[in-house]
Amino acid sequence: MLAVPNKRLVRQMLLNAVRKPLTISFHLLHTARRKLFTTMAASQAEVQSSGASKNPKLKAVPDVDIDKNGRFKYILIKVHDPDKEREFKHIVRGYARCEYHADIFDEVAPAIEESGLDCEVLGGGRINHDSSKKKIEINGYSQGYGQANHSITARILNKRFRDYDNITWNNDGY
Repeated sequence: MLAVPNKRLVRQMLLNAVRKPLTISFHLLHTARRKLFTTMAASQAEVQSSGASKNPKLKAVPDVDIDKNGRFKYILIKVHDPDKEREFKHIVRGYARCEYHADIFDEVAPAIEESGLDCEVLGGGRINHDSSKKKIEINGYSQGYGQANHSITARILNKRFRDYDNITWNNDGY
């Protein structure tokens, strides 16, 4: 038979837990948070098909091309090989010089299509990139394409910017 805990005892234990400061180093906390975001991104969607890394046409397309600094619009693009069924990869493109998300696609699509690949925009958002602080924030949405899956974008950027300590995403903002 289970013993029913005394409410007063439980309340006192909770109050004591709240009053005592938890001492965790900033580095440990940050590392745990980064692993959580990476795990979430991995479980939410595939970044590329299993055969994409062997496909020379897909390998020739860089995963990331974004501005080095500033706040700018970005799009998440699915690139796939029409000759090989189900081979694809996701790429990220973002430039401050482009006023609209569609301008980014208009700039990058011709080169992708000339190499014999097809591409489609999965969504967009905004990136705030501070290379001096090694920090990238991903958020927002595109009025034309809808919101990109920022977890996929974060995972792709984590692969490209391995030395960055702070790549985060959220679904807030415009």
